[in-house]
Amino acid sequence: MLPSFGSSLNNEDVPSEPPPDFISGEVSTRFCTHLFAWVEPRQLGYVLSSHVGYQLPNGEILQPHCSFVSRQRLKRMPRTYPEVPPDLIMEIKSAFDRLLSMQKKVQSFLKWGTRIGILIDPDQHTVSVYRPDGAVTILEEGETLMLPELLPDWELPVSELWTPSLN
Repeated sequence: MLPSFGSSLNNEDVPSEPPPDFISGEVSTRFCTHLFAWVEPRQLGYVLSSHVGYQLPNGEILQPHCSFVSRQRLKRMPRTYPEVPPDLIMEIKSAFDRLLSMQKKVQSFLKWGTRIGILIDPDQHTVSVYRPDGAVTILEEGETLMLPELLPDWELPVSELWTPSLN
């Protein structure tokens, strides 16, 4: 039996929604690169791109834009989809996305065991941090993203996510 795919893929392995726009792709790269540069030397786990799906307990496969799974939770690298939820997922609202559908995707991961969900909105220059208890923290320019319960000492100034103007 083939797994059912969430909003990111249909049964023909063709994207059911358009790929992210240019700015969203740039923001995603900045976030993932910053996270990878901190996690990798400390050998804390795996930072993965949007090309990795996670199999949820209900059989659905979801793909976050970026994710982190600690080595403690993922003892062996699977050849197929990890059956443990990532510790951290990051989603970006592209020009084609509705904010509500992105919030639901983040909450779906939290429901299945993800510890922290991040939703970045390039239009508003905000970073929303979701936790399983329902708490949402919204960070803006001048603030710093910190996740002490998951990645102690890691920090990302929100302003570093936005590409400087080329004008």
